[in-house]
Amino acid sequence: MKPLYHKFSRSEYGENGVLCRFWVECPENFNFAYDVADAIAGEEPQKTALVWCNPEGEEKILSFAQLRELSNRAANYLSRCGVRKGDRVMLMLKRRFEYWYLLLALHKLGAVAVPATHMLKKNDIIYRVGIAGISAVLCAGEEEITENISAAAKVCPGLTGLFCVHSSRPGFRRIDLEMMQESPEFSRVETVSTEPSLLYFTSGTTGEPKPVLHDYAYPLAHIVTAKDWQGVRDGGLHLSVADTGWGKASWGKIYGQWLCGAAVMVYDYDRFRADELLNVIQKYHVTSFCAPPTVYRLLMKSGLHRSGFRGVEEVTTAGEAINPELIYRFRRDTGLTIREGYGQTETTMLVGTLTGSEVRPGSMGKASPQYCLCVADEDGRPVPDGTEGEVVVVPSDDRRAGLCIFGTDLASQLRAWKNGVYHTGDIARRDRDGYFWYIGRKDDIIKSSGYRISPFEVENVLVQHPAVYECAVTGVPDEERGFLVKASVVLNSGFSACEELAEELKNFVKQNTAAYKYPRIVEFVPFLPKTISGKIKRHEIRKTDEKRMMPSVVRS
Repeated sequence: MKPLYHKFSRSEYGENGVLCRFWVECPENFNFAYDVADAIAGEEPQKTALVWCNPEGEEKILSFAQLRELSNRAANYLSRCGVRKGDRVMLMLKRRFEYWYLLLALHKLGAVAVPATHMLKKNDIIYRVGIAGISAVLCAGEEEITENISAAAKVCPGLTGLFCVHSSRPGFRRIDLEMMQESPEFSRVETVSTEPSLLYFTSGTTGEPKPVLHDYAYPLAHIVTAKDWQGVRDGGLHLSVADTGWGKASWGKIYGQWLCGAAVMVYDYDRFRADELLNVIQKYHVTSFCAPPTVYRLLMKSGLHRSGFRGVEEVTTAGEAINPELIYRFRRDTGLTIREGYGQTETTMLVGTLTGSEVRPGSMGKASPQYCLCVADEDGRPVPDGTEGEVVVVPSDDRRAGLCIFGTDLASQLRAWKNGVYHTGDIARRDRDGYFWYIGRKDDIIKSSGYRISPFEVENVLVQHPAVYECAVTGVPDEERGFLVKASVVLNSGFSACEELAEELKNFVKQNTAAYKYPRIVEFVPFLPKTISGKIKRHEIRKTDEKRMMPSVVRS
């Protein structure tokens, strides 16, 4: 059968086969579980949907027919346990293969799935349950996870359904065992494409995590993500390095990939080891790969060479901005060019270097043909090319799929939606060729002595120095200049913190970019504060600086 993206979208291509126009064609009652996963099972029941393995040598390969049966049994079981259409159900399943059929089961029931990372503690769970109105949790049956959920349930009277997989725990029902007594057939629950289907919480880089609600049409907006950015293909195997608790899993571990006929590769690890990941890529013949820049850095640090990515045709990155130096080094060692993409939990891919496009290291790429994007001033008016401004989305009736919908926590969503325009909160500039260049979060831009300084631009230079493993640049209040540029630096092994090295780093920045951008304060730190998803929490660094004296390393 032809991949199902043909049925639900229209595309036009220009020079070099680059996507130039795209439309989602979403039926009124579209539901991914029935209309994609089950539809494939009906036409090609033995087609591989999921390949799962872990470091212990366990393996699970599931066909679409198997997923249909498992998701039907799970839907019947959850229905018997009281889960109904519209109920909010949290999934804390790590990378367990059960996530896929349980997510499909929730879609079939018309429930709202709330994927969450297994690293949440008691108070994190209480916060999410309170805001989202969560009534049930499906989790991996690990002691720490279930203890945190149990502790939260004691103070959340609405959280009544506790289910786990893989291991039995007190107070939890073993859904993966008990559901096998249910029928493998399930009668369709009608849903409307504009009804809520998924609720994610943002990673919280600039404050408390915010809830984001998506509808049943959302999966179709990931056709571009998979086909034209990640470069997945019919019969291929795609591996995205992501926990199922984050929006990145929707980008790279289910929707667009299956719509395009590719299977999903899942490596279920607790502790990242570059050599083990490379073995998985080679053993299972992964054809397309996506990971955050941090993973690429760790792969490079392990001594990666071309054989490590033998058989991989396309490599992409998202989640945070990638330093050009990393792109150059990866291409040198593997022959593959990392193509960047940009989007948010509230959206699908907004900007990216699509397959067939010229890669300009340091640029996120061009606007996705799926959206109408521009760079705007503080009043929302488009600014000339080359001028810094906020990335905004102007949706129209036929170009709205993939954007978050109003619902939970309306106040925070109204801050993003102003006069019908979606404000990303990210600052960038667009060049005359249409390429977007990331500057930073609106709250992170440093204003010093009349200059606007992008933390990312300074970080791009610093990471080129052999002493720097990673760094974060922030602004420190200063009576004379407004703010001083500060660099928090984690050193590579073999280097020691000292004032001489601090001065060397300052001069290195001066020599490689405009002098006004150099960090007047350098602090060596053992680690950087990060969100659970691994993004740097610059606001936490700023808050810490306000509470204590600056380090003894030189101000100048």
